[in-house]
Amino acid sequence: MREGRVIALAGLFQALALVRAIAQRGNCDTSIACHSLASVLRIDADSPADVYAGVGNLRLGLETLIAQLDENSKRDLALTRMAVQVMRLERTLMRHHKILAALRGGIDGLRALTAQVEAGTVDPSGRLAELYANTLSRLQPRIMVEGNPAYLQQSAQVDRIRSLLMAAVRAVVLWRQLGGNQFSLLFRRRQYAMLARGLLAQCTIAGV
Repeated sequence: MREGRVIALAGLFQALALVRAIAQRGNCDTSIACHSLASVLRIDADSPADVYAGVGNLRLGLETLIAQLDENSKRDLALTRMAVQVMRLERTLMRHHKILAALRGGIDGLRALTAQVEAGTVDPSGRLAELYANTLSRLQPRIMVEGNPAYLQQSAQVDRIRSLLMAAVRAVVLWRQLGGNQFSLLFRRRQYAMLARGLLAQCTIAGV
């Protein structure tokens, strides 16, 4: 169960790391983004790893999570703030049943594209961004993304950021479903970091 929570947290931090890359540099790793976006559509996966089509697709998320949890590393405070905001937004979402139903309905309408999104042959950013704007953007707190205004004012980049924020929320939903809460995360940082390192080692051994 705890390993599943770490996978979900890696999904969260992977999505947010991609958001930060777009906001700061105007681009991100497209292949990694495809896995994060496809996770939004896998709402009936058999296991946490299956949400991401394998732990190997979470290398960036695991590395970012370890850096954020490690007491000896320099944490990205902006990333931490975004993660906390996403967790709070997910709590708000669960109290607004009409918006939650609209969100689920929109995702259901895209699920047939999962394999194509994973393969990178279909980009769902525009449709996911529109769904985000019509649902999650209406709730508080609003997720504050820090970066270069030149990129944050481009509609295409805004769509990519919103779609990845959707992936971040999906990861937190998974984390909650597995019993995750901020209290346990605070007091089990070292344990979660150790589990994340173990999962990252598996990725390295598997050559992914």
